[in-house]
Amino acid sequence: SVSNTHTFEKRTVMHTTMDKMLDFHNDPKALSKLSPPPMIMQLHRDDRLSLTEGEIEFTLWFGPVPIRWLARHEPGPTDTSFADRMIEGPMAYWRHEHIFEETPDGIALIDRVTLAHKPGWQGLLTRLMFDGVPLRILFFYRHLRTRRAVES
Repeated sequence: SVSNTHTFEKRTVMHTTMDKMLDFHNDPKALSKLSPPPMIMQLHRDDRLSLTEGEIEFTLWFGPVPIRWLARHEPGPTDTSFADRMIEGPMAYWRHEHIFEETPDGIALIDRVTLAHKPGWQGLLTRLMFDGVPLRILFFYRHLRTRRAVES
């Protein structure tokens, strides 16, 4: 295991059903819908058999800067969750759990990211792009887009 990991979490209750939430995340186009401008996602291959099995490889473009990423999808901590774990990419460690929880008001979407940075200049760059304020902005945007899709 990697030392120096920390966890980011965002939770939003949406007025929707578990089926709608799962359908949205099962849509192959979901990932590009959840990438905020100016970030552009270029898909290289998607071998996912389901949300909890398979791999996806893509490049995230931040303007002219390409960041290649290979993620493996795996089961999450509950029956209604899944995780993607970075196998190759810019971080020392990245595991993103997507958890969907029944509540009296609908479904809680919980995004939990456990991450660690590489040493040196690479770690400086990823701290500016995948942590702190940028991470909060990314998940604010993703929850907004998800809400728009599942509450309609």
